[in-house]
Amino acid sequence: MFYTEEKLKQRIADMYRLRYREARPIKSFAFLEDEEGEVGARPPALDDSWGQISLGDRWQGWDKYAWLAAEFEIPAEWKDKKVLLRLDLGRTGGGNNSGFESLLYLNGKPYQGVDSNHQEVFLPAELAGTKILVQIRLWSGLNGGGRPVEQEYKIRTAELCWLDEDVDDFFYWGRAVLQTVAVLEEEKPERHDLLSALNRCYRLIDYAEPGSDEFYQTVALANEQLKKDLEKIEKHHAVTVHCVGHTHIDVAWLWRLKHTREKVARSFSTVIRLMELYPEYIFQQAQPQLYEYIKNDYPEIYAKIKELVAERRWEADGGMWVETDCNLTSGESLVRQILFGTRFMKNEFGVDCTYLWLPDVFGYSWALPQILKKSGLNTFMTTKISWNQYNRMPHDTFMWRGIDGTEILTHFITTTDVNPDGWFYTYNGDIRAGTVLGSWQAYRNKDFNKDILLSYGYGDGGGGVNRDMLEMRRRLDKMPGLPHVKTSRAGDYFEKLHKAVAETDQYVHTWDGELYLEYHRGTYTSQAYNKKMNRKLELLYRETEWLNTLGSITKGSWDLYPQEEINEGWKIILRNQFHDIIPGSSIREVYEDSTVEYAESEAIAVKAWEGASDALVDEAQNTFTIFNSAPWTRDDVVTIPVSDTGETGQWVDHSGNALQAQRQNDNWIVYVTNIPSMGYKVIRFESSAETAESAEKPFAVAENSITTPFYEITWNEKGQLSSIFDRENNRQVLAAGELGNVLQVFEDKPMAHDAWDIDIYYQEKMRVVDDLVDVSVVAEGPLEAVIRFKWNYRNSTITQDMVLSAVTRRIDFRTTVDWHEKQQLLKVAFPVDIRSTEATYDIQFGNVKRPTHWNTSWDWARFETVGHQWADLSERGYGVSLLNDCKYGYDIKNNVLRLSLIKSAVHPDYMADQGRHEFTYSLLPHAADWYEGRTVQEAWHLNNPLTFSAGKPEANELSFLKVDAPNVMIDAVKKSEDGSRVVVRLHEFSGQTCQANLTSDYEIVDWQEVNLMEKPEGPVNQEPIEFTLNPYEIKTFSLNITKDA
Repeated sequence: MFYTEEKLKQRIADMYRLRYREARPIKSFAFLEDEEGEVGARPPALDDSWGQISLGDRWQGWDKYAWLAAEFEIPAEWKDKKVLLRLDLGRTGGGNNSGFESLLYLNGKPYQGVDSNHQEVFLPAELAGTKILVQIRLWSGLNGGGRPVEQEYKIRTAELCWLDEDVDDFFYWGRAVLQTVAVLEEEKPERHDLLSALNRCYRLIDYAEPGSDEFYQTVALANEQLKKDLEKIEKHHAVTVHCVGHTHIDVAWLWRLKHTREKVARSFSTVIRLMELYPEYIFQQAQPQLYEYIKNDYPEIYAKIKELVAERRWEADGGMWVETDCNLTSGESLVRQILFGTRFMKNEFGVDCTYLWLPDVFGYSWALPQILKKSGLNTFMTTKISWNQYNRMPHDTFMWRGIDGTEILTHFITTTDVNPDGWFYTYNGDIRAGTVLGSWQAYRNKDFNKDILLSYGYGDGGGGVNRDMLEMRRRLDKMPGLPHVKTSRAGDYFEKLHKAVAETDQYVHTWDGELYLEYHRGTYTSQAYNKKMNRKLELLYRETEWLNTLGSITKGSWDLYPQEEINEGWKIILRNQFHDIIPGSSIREVYEDSTVEYAESEAIAVKAWEGASDALVDEAQNTFTIFNSAPWTRDDVVTIPVSDTGETGQWVDHSGNALQAQRQNDNWIVYVTNIPSMGYKVIRFESSAETAESAEKPFAVAENSITTPFYEITWNEKGQLSSIFDRENNRQVLAAGELGNVLQVFEDKPMAHDAWDIDIYYQEKMRVVDDLVDVSVVAEGPLEAVIRFKWNYRNSTITQDMVLSAVTRRIDFRTTVDWHEKQQLLKVAFPVDIRSTEATYDIQFGNVKRPTHWNTSWDWARFETVGHQWADLSERGYGVSLLNDCKYGYDIKNNVLRLSLIKSAVHPDYMADQGRHEFTYSLLPHAADWYEGRTVQEAWHLNNPLTFSAGKPEANELSFLKVDAPNVMIDAVKKSEDGSRVVVRLHEFSGQTCQANLTSDYEIVDWQEVNLMEKPEGPVNQEPIEFTLNPYEIKTFSLNITKDA
């Protein structure tokens, strides 16, 4: 009846401003626009070029930098007081995702970030009685996606004052009590004791003249009384909330890479200032890319960070170079993320990483448990899986069993935000009574664990912890009725969690399967160019490393191996695998930058590839060395420009045997057989000979059909395939009455996140691309025939070459699209005559089966899933694979295989996916299943065309490495990071245990098994390399190879 809670809430709000005493306004600043906006800029000299801006004035811009400067004296009589600046210079958007930010320099040195959440800047006590120079680098920020919109801000507050510590203390105690009262149940006695104590103490305050001496004296008395009263209320709670300070800084998202570098400086300098005030404060940051930025841009801040890491107050751990996407990146990329990340932490900070910290990633590959354990990481942490659209994960602490059977302890941080009863957890927690209690209430494994982890601090765009959070942690720890609230290192918490799991007699769940995020399914397709370049560069760097290794061993010198350059190129790839760049969920400017970066990385690799080729191959007229980076003997076509040979002639191998060849436009297509694994073979062009005419005519083309050695294919008047008859297997590929290679366009307007999401209702509205404007035969020869189809669709055009081969069963659809649609999702569909309740999808280091039906919510939640180079639908005895060279989004329901091609969202990039696209997808009907049907090999050939170099090496053919098991893929052949050995990584891909031997045409002097981080796992051996691989197991070997026996 007395509205006690409402009254106290108002009194506490009144106390907020009264904490700051004897405020002296800074009425004006010198003002200078920073036209260059360079990263790491230092304050310019004060001269006549500076203007003036006053308190109450406005400033504006989009991605605009400007400087403020003011010089003033701190009163000497304040020497024993906590002196601070209070600054309100603009509005910062939620999570620092948009709007104003700034970095304050004190006497010329970077000191602290200032934004809407960090408006207090405490000054060193020794500056009392001195004149100081304050310079602030303002940034207007951006507008959070979409078309650029100029931002406007007002200089609302700028003052020098001192903090009344008694009032400040009482303010936070009052806030802590009232928050606790709000979350405790009515029947809890602590609730009533706390409310009565706070109300009683507020009665002691003389409010006759707020701000008078009498007022402050009575606040001090009330504060002491409140603390005494609180000590009388006993606290008993079995739960401890372990708090680790954090700021989530997206390497790019609604801002560019260059902006991130400045965000890092602001955020990290603020951490340092707060650590000076709060000795118990522990801060965690996981991404070495950010540390490398700060090291290069602000070495003085980095030096202090290294000191704090050594003191164990700053936790540098987390595993990966960046918090990478785990759907689209290759298995080898995931290994390199950890390799680069952990080596940086060890070399720079002396830290051995122990856990993977991935709070905000959009799904987690089934390969991760094995990758982590074989990289020396023992724990996996995330929160994003709580964003599932249909199904809540049943456990928050559990063992995750990976594709090969490896298990890793997995923990979801359950930090709640607004709604403690909701599913969503956050990694950007606040420290409030509701968060502390709600995080425990949300936790699903209370039976064996009474300790939870709370990650707190403003983030996504940085900012981090502020003083409110640190003060509230101190007080909430003492609040009756709440869990204990302690500071902790994440690594220490995970050690405690391991112990709890090991010692419990309660059930600990094992999740056996991928951790699929039921959300953000559009990230498999958005920003197609980035995904294409990522795939191409991952494979280019694999071949470049292998070729440079071969060249170095052949020439007997590792000096030829450009390790530093290759690693720099890899860093570009890894950086752009950040979980908002490669998924396609960033602003337009990010993709302008990534296009430049990808070109730089490609140039590094091409130069390194050419250097290795030059070392291996000597000039020899009309002689060509064909490189095969696959781990099997390969029969395939290679494309060689006519300009490198002649208009007419005959192709032969090094023994003089004639090779099948086809002149097509400005290229020769040559079919080369028995190219040794991980090696090369020499072929020649005899220009004096007449071009051999093949007696065989492998193709028969009619008006709307073609017969090949493998198929009879017909199409209708709309360019859709009406029949694909498999001649070898005597069966129809397409389902009865259905059409294949149908280009479908869906209205794609998700409920929440345009670039991120595809919602299940997209299927309700579909159009078909059926305006066929031309079909023609553009090539027909002994090796391949090409049928070209051209369609118009609204504002777009699609040109497609259907490539039929005489030497492979693959049907390639080489596609060029000029796309000018928005919020339209382009897919291709093949309804096939296959009955199976599950399909198989290529993923990192193996493959995964997923249902083709929607029996349960767990099934229909996967209406769009990720696949790498292929997906397959097979019944016993026959199947069909759908391959691709740069796509990732599949949906296979019942008997229809579909591949997502273009998404074209309008936010945050308002021009996403507009313009030219080039890609190839392929249909591969096959006998038996995908393994016996050689889907893996055909997908590899599609993604890794044979390469060549003009000239001849020492030998006519060579196999640098060969493995005698057909179900083993070699993922990497490279120089060791330390020393001068050859590192070979391989994995089993069929799901069966096998024995294998690894050999070379060169001499393997000795070898040793190592883990993914290249650390020894066994003794050095001189015997032949014989080993057992379990299903989907990865193994890595360190070899000493020499050319000469």
